[in-house]
Amino acid sequence: MGSREMMRASRGEKSGWGVLAIGAGIVVVIAGTALLVLGDGPGGDGSAVDGGGRGAGAGAAAIALDRPEAVWDEAFSLISTVRELPDGRLLVADPLGQVVMRLDLDAGVADTIGGVGEGPEEYRQPDAVWPLPGGRTLLVDLGNGRLTELDSTLAFGDTRPYALSVGGVDLGAMTLALPAAVDGRGGLYFRGFGQPGERDSTEVFRYDFETAALDTVAVVKIPDVVVETSRSAAGQSTSISQVPLSPADSWGVAADGRVVVARSSDFRVEWIQPDGSVTSGPSVPFTPVGIGRAEREQWADERMEQGGSLSIGISNNNGVVTMTASRGGASSNDEGLDDQPWPEVKPPFYDAPIPVDGLGRAWVRRHREAGESPAYDLFDGNGEAVMTVEFGEGRRVVGFGDGVLYAVRMDMFGLHTLERYALP
Repeated sequence: MGSREMMRASRGEKSGWGVLAIGAGIVVVIAGTALLVLGDGPGGDGSAVDGGGRGAGAGAAAIALDRPEAVWDEAFSLISTVRELPDGRLLVADPLGQVVMRLDLDAGVADTIGGVGEGPEEYRQPDAVWPLPGGRTLLVDLGNGRLTELDSTLAFGDTRPYALSVGGVDLGAMTLALPAAVDGRGGLYFRGFGQPGERDSTEVFRYDFETAALDTVAVVKIPDVVVETSRSAAGQSTSISQVPLSPADSWGVAADGRVVVARSSDFRVEWIQPDGSVTSGPSVPFTPVGIGRAEREQWADERMEQGGSLSIGISNNNGVVTMTASRGGASSNDEGLDDQPWPEVKPPFYDAPIPVDGLGRAWVRRHREAGESPAYDLFDGNGEAVMTVEFGEGRRVVGFGDGVLYAVRMDMFGLHTLERYALP
């Protein structure tokens, strides 16, 4: 059994191809019920060296991070975010392992926060942890459909649904506040679904966790899609699936509320200030990477390493809207890869949230040839590339702390080992 098959087996995944997840998802509507499958996009971080191995930007420094200063030896099933606490310990949520843990990487000890269930101090598929003002933490409880506040002692507090009524915002009746970033004031940022197949862009929204105010902070291009409609005795169904590796904008948020957007049309990085003004950097040269068999297999592997798809079921029964959510279940096989509509070349960078470190630098992950180590281009507040950081194979950035960055390393089984590095 090869490493790709071993990784699938370790996650209990089926070998059939299944439906491709879309950057904002796949939407299947059958007899008035919508099933939305959201893909976070492979990588979930930011790479930085072009296909030829050159860093972005003339004169930008290039360094390699290959020796972590601390490692947590016990593997997790999936890590998307980490939260460094004020005392230096780390909060980690594992949605597939169904656990929230507080780790001391230096002492090698950990304790579990809460437990699995539907009660006030429980969760199902804890998907992410984000900092809130006053030492508090936001826990995204994916399985229970809620956002949970933890106080500075990690005691469970108020909860609210992540399904929002958007009122005057033109998104239809509801949207999902599943944050891809937060700012220092407690603003939660998430991308809208848009109208796949009808428009090529969507909004980035900011949700104020204290006041519940919702506003638009940016508009970004979404991946290309293929729309298929069929009829059966049960009614009409429409499937909207993403074209793998099609170009899309990527975005992130700094602690001061500035929004960074990497534009896929000409690969430039712009910063949107809280007052709406825009600072745009120059176009970044890059060498397009052709998509061959190896690049297609890498795309499928990266999707599995990210825990599959985020599936959200939405139903409307006599005006009562209910929602269920879960992560995992993506599968692929080598034959099905060739049946998908692929572009000729990869886009310049990953369709994934852009991490922003404590120095205000945006970490944009660039696509490279299959088999090359992941790398990130770091952009300053003017949109200029200032550094290229390359990691060892199978690593991606999941968060930052006080002078450090946290990355995960994926093994041949798709399990995640947490590592800490000094921030360059």
